[in-house]
Amino acid sequence: MRRHIGIAAATAAVLGLLGGTALAAEPYKIAHVYGKTGPFEAYAKQSHVGLMMGLEYATGGSMEVNGRKIEVIEKDTQLKPDIGKTLLAEAFGDDDATLAVGPVSSGVALAMLPVAQEYQKLLLVEPAVADSITGSAWNRYVFRTGRNSSQDAISNAVALGDAGNCVATLAQDYAFGRDGVAAFKEALGKTKAKLVFEEYAPTDTADFTAPAQRLFDALEKADGCKRKVIWVVWAGKGNPLGKLKALSPEAKGVELASGGNILAAMAAYKELPGMEGATYYYYEIPKNPVNDWLVSEHQKRFSAPPDFFTAGGMAAGIAVVEALKKAPSGETEALIAAMEGMEFMTPKGTMKFRKEDHQALQSMYHFRIKVDPAVAWGIPELVRELKIEDMDIPVRNKK
Repeated sequence: MRRHIGIAAATAAVLGLLGGTALAAEPYKIAHVYGKTGPFEAYAKQSHVGLMMGLEYATGGSMEVNGRKIEVIEKDTQLKPDIGKTLLAEAFGDDDATLAVGPVSSGVALAMLPVAQEYQKLLLVEPAVADSITGSAWNRYVFRTGRNSSQDAISNAVALGDAGNCVATLAQDYAFGRDGVAAFKEALGKTKAKLVFEEYAPTDTADFTAPAQRLFDALEKADGCKRKVIWVVWAGKGNPLGKLKALSPEAKGVELASGGNILAAMAAYKELPGMEGATYYYYEIPKNPVNDWLVSEHQKRFSAPPDFFTAGGMAAGIAVVEALKKAPSGETEALIAAMEGMEFMTPKGTMKFRKEDHQALQSMYHFRIKVDPAVAWGIPELVRELKIEDMDIPVRNKK
């Protein structure tokens, strides 16, 4: 009898050990919930490539951390807020994802935020931009590696806010555009430039003749202007810069300006030599080992340099791995404790999650467009790096 008891105990111990090993070997599931189809398809593709390269870089190529594999689950929001909500709930409820990354659209992100709170799991927002994501709509389960509207606005205000400048804005009529202009207006108010007019257009606008005329009229009526500038805030297809340029703004004494964009969109910048603005990323600007690796590996694999949203996706992937190193359990509260105040290296250099609103503080880049006939886009040549300490990014969550 004692022999049978001993065998049973030994067997139980072995099974317990095997069970523990199996448990320890369970993968961390990362849900990438983003708009793979629709007008932001190019952004989404770059974001996913960057996320995978970030996970690869941060794990030394093993795609595992703490002895556990990282499994990435892709879900397509189709840029529809209701679908985004459903898919995030599915990722947390059915797939038992450790955390989620995404989405591309600010409108979709705003719909997804309450789902993270309901399931008490983390949503790492990348690359949606609207200030309200880490502002009025924020909850403690939301972090963001992507830049926010205020970071865009303050850096562009530095570029355009000289004394005597008069600025009118053209933006898309949804959260990204309206939050962007609101933050820009606030930032420009701290300079000696004037915001004289705001124009909002539907995201699918193709004919910009009427909006352009209203912008030109407003700038014509503005008095005492050293320079007259239209600042464009636009995402996705139909970027109006080229169409505005075709309406000969220079004949009216008007300049065009915009922030950074993907390389395909910056083809229009070739017609705007000397244009100034600020950007989140351009592959030739940051000088650090992470960006060196990204540029080199991306060129090898895709015969092209990494683009605007590739860098953001990589930052998100690195942040995920660094957080899991600090919180091996993958439990939400442990991850929050690990990520609040966490500093990590990205293709842009150091990012830091601010404890108050979980926004990643980061550098932005004031640029001036240079044209090279051998390059298919206008080159954003660095004027000045605006570092974390150079920008007073407001905390807008009031929580």
